[in-house]
Amino acid sequence: MSASRRLVRLLVGIGLVLVGLLSGILVMLVVEEEPAPTPAPRIVKQVNSGQTGDGRAGAPADSGLRAREVNPTTLSQKFRSVAEEVRAAVVSIRVQSEGGENVPEEEFFNNPPRRQNLGSGVLISPDGYVVTNHHVVEEAGAIQVRLTDKRQFEGRVVGMDPSTDLAVVKIDSPGDLPVLPIGNSDRVQVGDWVVAVGNPFRLTSTVTAGIVSALGRQLRIIDSQFGIENFIQTDAAINPGNSGGALVNLEGELIGINTAIASKTGAYAGYGFAIPSMLVERIITDLIEYGEVRRGYLGVSIQEVNAEVAEEVGLDEIHGVYVADVRSGSAADRAGLRRGDIVEAVAGERVDAPNELQSVVAMQRPGDVIALRVWREGTVETIDARLMGNDTSVYQNWLSDLRSQSRRRPGPVPDDERPQSDPDPESSEAPVVTLDGWGVGLRAVEDPVQSRFNLDAGAYVAYVEQGGAAADAGLPRDVIITALDDAPVETPEDVQDYLEDAEPPILVQVQRTDGTQAFYEIQ
Repeated sequence: MSASRRLVRLLVGIGLVLVGLLSGILVMLVVEEEPAPTPAPRIVKQVNSGQTGDGRAGAPADSGLRAREVNPTTLSQKFRSVAEEVRAAVVSIRVQSEGGENVPEEEFFNNPPRRQNLGSGVLISPDGYVVTNHHVVEEAGAIQVRLTDKRQFEGRVVGMDPSTDLAVVKIDSPGDLPVLPIGNSDRVQVGDWVVAVGNPFRLTSTVTAGIVSALGRQLRIIDSQFGIENFIQTDAAINPGNSGGALVNLEGELIGINTAIASKTGAYAGYGFAIPSMLVERIITDLIEYGEVRRGYLGVSIQEVNAEVAEEVGLDEIHGVYVADVRSGSAADRAGLRRGDIVEAVAGERVDAPNELQSVVAMQRPGDVIALRVWREGTVETIDARLMGNDTSVYQNWLSDLRSQSRRRPGPVPDDERPQSDPDPESSEAPVVTLDGWGVGLRAVEDPVQSRFNLDAGAYVAYVEQGGAAADAGLPRDVIITALDDAPVETPEDVQDYLEDAEPPILVQVQRTDGTQAFYEIQ
C-alpha cells in the first residue's frame, strides 16, 4: 500500500513539473516582444524646405523624396572614359628657336618666358588646326607636332594673339584627325570636376584630375598692352610642358586651355589656370579666318571699385567697374561715357572687376554695338556704344602713346611725348623725382601746371612707365597726386617719405585738369 502511494506521489510530482514547464513556455511566448529590426543604411536625401500637400516635409509635391548616391565605380569609369576620348586630341609641340638652336626648358608658368622647346596643343578640327599658347610658339623657327599614335608633322603658325596668349598652328595630314569638341565655359561652376591633359616634363599624354577652384582670375602675367585675363582656376596638376594643353569637363568637352600655374618653384603647387573655352573659340575663329584678331575697342581706362572708391563716389554697395579715363574720340567718348562713371553691366552681363569688363568687350568685333549699364551720380542709365577697330586713327594714336610710355626712362619727358591736353606742361625747371618702385616720375606743382590745375600743391605725374606698379593700377600721366590714403601730399618728397614706411596697397587720390578726382590702388 505504501509502495503504491509512493508511486502515485512520484507520478503526480512529475506531472506538476511538466505542467509548470509548459505554462512557463506559454507565458514567454505571449509576453516576449518582437525583436527590433536591423538599422537600415543611412541615405542622404536631397529635400526642399517646407511642407507639401501630403504632409511630407521638404518633398516635392509631384515626385517625393529622391536619394542621391555617389557610386565610386561609376565615377571611376567616367574619368576613364574621358581620358580615353581626350588624349588622342591633345598633341605634343616641340619648338626650335629662330636661330636654329634648341631652346632649353625653363620655368615658365609663374612668369611665362618668351620661348620654350616643349609644350602642348589641342586639335580642334579634322583638317589639322591646333590651338596652343602664344608663349609656346612665339619666335619659333620650326615646329614639330607629335600625336599620341607617334605620328609627327611639321607645323606652321596660322596666327597669334599676345593679348590672350593664344595661337593657332596648322598641320597637314592625309586623313581626318581626332578632335576635341569645344564646350561652354560660361556654364562652368566652382566645384565642377575637371580633367587636365598635356605633356609635362616630357611625360606625354599625362592625365590629371581636380575641381574648378575659382573663376575670373586675373594674374597680370600676359605681357601685352591690352592683356585679357579671365582664367579658370583649378587644382588639377599642371606643370611645365602643359602649356597649351586641354582642360575638359566630365563630358569630354574642352572648357579651357591650360596656361599658367602659381608656384614659387616653377612646379605644381595646387594652383593652375586655363583660358576659358568661349574666349578661345572667339579668338581662334578670327585667327583661322583672318590670321589676326579683329577686336572691338571701347577706349577707356578702368579700375576696380573698392570700399574707398565706393564711399567717395557715393555708391551704396561695392560693385561695378570705375571709369578712370575716357580716350578722346573713342567709342566710349562718342557714346557719352564719362570719367567717374561706374559700369555695372556690359551686353547684359554684370561686371565687378576690370578683367570681367575686358573679357566681355573682347568677345565683340569692330562695329558691334554693346549696351553699357552705367551708374552716374546716383542714377542708372543705359548707354549704347559702337565699338571701333584698332585701325582707326584714335586707336592708332592711343597705341602709339602706350608704346611711348613703355619706352620711358627716368628724366625729363621729351617734347614729343608731352600730354596732348597741355601744349607745354613741362616748361617748368622743377626736377623729376623718380619712384622706381612705382615706375613714375613726379614734379613739384609750379606754373604752368599750377595754373592749368588751379592747385598750389601736390605731386605732378610727369610720366608713367609701362609695366610698373602705377601703370598696372591704371594711373595716368598729367594728373596731380593730392593724397596717399588719408595723408595729404604737397610735394613729390611727401610721396617719397610716405612710401618709406607705408605698406601696399596704397590708395592714391589724384586731380585731373578738369577738377575731377580719381582714385587708384597701387600695390
